[in-house]
Amino acid sequence: MIEPKVITLPKFADPRGNLSFVEQLNHIPFEIKRTYWIYDVPGGESRGGHAFHKNEEFIIALSGAFEVVVDDGKNKQRFTLNRSYYGLYVPAGWWRVIENFSTNSLALEFGSTHYDVRDYVRDYDEFLKMKQNGEI
Repeated sequence: MIEPKVITLPKFADPRGNLSFVEQLNHIPFEIKRTYWIYDVPGGESRGGHAFHKNEEFIIALSGAFEVVVDDGKNKQRFTLNRSYYGLYVPAGWWRVIENFSTNSLALEFGSTHYDVRDYVRDYDEFLKMKQNGEI
């Protein structure tokens, strides 16, 4: 099983401001089919709370900080994203929740598939059953 992992992105330090970038099939281990961002999250709220059958994600904190909790049905891992020069790769088949957003945080996400509501698993108990049965 492929594990989620933090990937360090290129960072070019400059007194005028730093620059980082990301490339598909290089830093991001898939071809990008979708890009979206999460912002203005009210205090105490979380995002995500689902898994994907096929979609892989790459998540960057462009501004502020938040935590991504990933779960394979047996073990949970918590990743704090608070620098714009690294991102979290989340393979398909992992439950994910994004929480503890700081004020003015901005999460940039890249996906390996176009949006398809059928790709989502939104019920955690269903996710656990699918993991046990090898369906996800």
